[in-house]
Parts: sequence; structure tokens; C-alpha cells
Amino acid sequence: MSRLLTLPARIFSAGLIACTFALGITGCGASEPGKQTVSTAPAAGQPPNPRVLIETSQGNVVVELFPGNAPQSVGNFLNYAQSGFYDGLIFHRVIPGFMVQGGGMTPDMAEKPKNAPIQNEADNGLKNLRGTLAMARTMDPHSASSQFFINVADNAFLNHRGKSVEDWGYAVFGQVVDGMDVVDAIVAVPRGRTGPHDDVPKTPVLMQRVSVLPAAAPPAAQP
Repeated sequence: MSRLLTLPARIFSAGLIACTFALGITGCGASEPGKQTVSTAPAAGQPPNPRVLIETSQGNVVVELFPGNAPQSVGNFLNYAQSGFYDGLIFHRVIPGFMVQGGGMTPDMAEKPKNAPIQNEADNGLKNLRGTLAMARTMDPHSASSQFFINVADNAFLNHRGKSVEDWGYAVFGQVVDGMDVVDAIVAVPRGRTGPHDDVPKTPVLMQRVSVLPAAAPPAAQP
């Protein structure tokens, strides 16, 4: 029925998404994503959700982060962004019908030294829907550090199903709010093999600058 793509074990070596099972991709690339079943709006009295601008060699992408749902993942991502860690890195793994991944590799496919890993927050109820931002990791559920990915399809098999190693899933912590066409352009670039890495863009897709946008001004008080 669906074509299966088996992702080889060697992709785990550089802190990538761990998938030792077969991935069905037919029918995953619908343009309209599913709907989250939990709210991502900030709680009453809390500031607006932060937004981050990812300036790439393919165009700009704006993501909204969900600190109320994934505080560790959001804090971790903001720390890397504010320190300039992501500037000059690449989207080093792109798979049509699946996702684009970046945040750890230089244009020559060297892994940049990163901070300590964080706890997996995939049990927050958020699903890996098209346009969502999630933490990449190794087979260890609690190994996410700097790398992240943007789903270009509804990838239900990445969702949290339980607390076993196999069922932990991948923590969603944000959503693309502008520039999904840029993400689609990135996932469509020609790709090949570089050293032990598959699905590497043949021409590097740079994250030229990743910056936190100023918070939206609160609405003016009514006279």
C-alpha cells in the first residue's frame, strides 16, 4: 500500500533522529496539517509566546515557540539562538514527505560542540504535525541537545506513546507561523551522501542567522 523507507542505523552517530523501524511516507505530504488537541496559547497573565526568525539561504522562516507546553525544550532552543550558536550552521538532513533537520552541523559536515542534553518533553500532548518544530535526538530518549527538525508532514509515528525507550517519541516545542514555503523549498533541494551521512543537500542550506524577535506589543488600553 505505502512505500516504506528504512532509515539506517548509521544516522544515529551525529545526534540525529533515531528511527530503526520502517517509515511509511505515502500520503504524508498533505499541505494542510492536522490540529493539535492541546492548547499552545500562553496562560492568562503570561507574556506572548516567543517567536524566532531563522534566516536561511533559501529564505526566511518564523517559528512560534510554546514555553507553556515544553519549557525545557524552548529554553534550550532560545539559549542556543541567543548565543549565536546556530548562525552559520546548515540543514544537514532533508527527506521529502518527512522533515528537514539542522542545528548541529557546519557546512563541511562537522558536528559543532554542544551543551548538555535535556529531558524529553514529548509527553506534553503536542503532536508531530506538518509545520511543527521538534527536538532531534539519538536512541536515548533524553539525549536532545542543539539539533531540531521541522516536520513537513503529519508524522504520527514520532508522537509519544509511552515511557519505554521505543515509545517516548520526539518533543514538539514550536510551530512555523511564516515561511512554510521556504521549508518546502529546502526539503526539495537535490541531496546525496556525504561521508556516513545520507540525505545531505548537495548545496549547503545555511542558517545564516537565528534571532529572537521582539515581543509583540500588548494591545492598547481602551479609553
